[in-house]
Amino acid sequence: MHHRTVRAGLIVALTALTALTACGTTKKAGTADTAAKGNAGKKVVAFLMPCSTCADRFESKDKPYFIQAVHDLDPDIQVIANNAQGSGDTQLQQAEAALTNGASVVVMSPMTAQAGASTVDKAKAVGASVVAYDGMITGGAAPDYYVSFDNETVGKMQAQYLADHLAPGATVAMINGAADSAPGQAFKKGAHDVLDPLFASGKLKKGYEADTPNFDPAKGQQEMEQALTTLQDKVDGVLVANDGLANSVVTALTARHLNGKVLVTGQDATDPGLQLILEGNQSMTVYKSIKAEAEAAAKIAVALVHQKAADAKAVATGSTNNGTADVPSVLLTPVSVDKTNVAGTVLKDGFTTTDKICVGAAAANCPKS
Repeated sequence: MHHRTVRAGLIVALTALTALTACGTTKKAGTADTAAKGNAGKKVVAFLMPCSTCADRFESKDKPYFIQAVHDLDPDIQVIANNAQGSGDTQLQQAEAALTNGASVVVMSPMTAQAGASTVDKAKAVGASVVAYDGMITGGAAPDYYVSFDNETVGKMQAQYLADHLAPGATVAMINGAADSAPGQAFKKGAHDVLDPLFASGKLKKGYEADTPNFDPAKGQQEMEQALTTLQDKVDGVLVANDGLANSVVTALTARHLNGKVLVTGQDATDPGLQLILEGNQSMTVYKSIKAEAEAAAKIAVALVHQKAADAKAVATGSTNNGTADVPSVLLTPVSVDKTNVAGTVLKDGFTTTDKICVGAAAANCPKS
């Protein structure tokens, strides 16, 4: 890669910053995958996730899947894995530290548009590549690649579930995700694409809508409580961005004895979300094969580390415009999951097990895997 001499000269200056900003690393300090001692001449990839409140999957699934996939392809590559825990500034600092510590590829799920765009600029300045992961990087120069699911389709699937299962004239509340994150914006747009014509025609009624900073479940619960107060408990369905928020929405509904009576959407097929579905308190979730997403990103990252541009391009199956340019992309297909197809989707794929989801009240409706 270019400018390694420049980056090596900056390692000492930013070692302390690395320690402060590393909210999560792949191993304990001093082991091969931590941020950064003796990286000169080594192969380094950064994996930067936005927050744990967004979805616990980033730490519990995406990170280990990605690290394993990278090491399966090249065990000598070091992975610097950090989580910004909801701060765009922290994520940018983590990106800067990773580049200084030798990362030639940054795989990043942007916490904010600004953090993503600034990372692309800084990476290009030192000859490194950026792979936008799970959410597109917008607002500036384009990243080199994009690996995700079609996030607008996720929102459309959630909205269509409500449209298909609610009676005419039903009242809908919308508890969206973070308005300043690319995935949150895409989920919301997809949902509105389906619901807005129904609201306009009177087939459905929009009773309440709120965005949720950082996808924070505590804030989502507050918004749902406010929705119930505003609507005097007269709500038939809740468009909820993901399972973490859905859990909080169900908590708010339960306090009003409305759980199981109101349709609730979700996303990520988390174990708690699937439990709620089996209990009858959450209606659906959107399953995304995170392992496939992480493996696709790893294939591109490893190819870029080895400067095999053709191999990286071969992984991409299409392109996505980030507002500046068309970005080679891998867009995987999400799957709608409700109590009727848990066995044939998440259990069949090994995404989770009955031991994890058939607990408590959910055990009575445990599907056969």
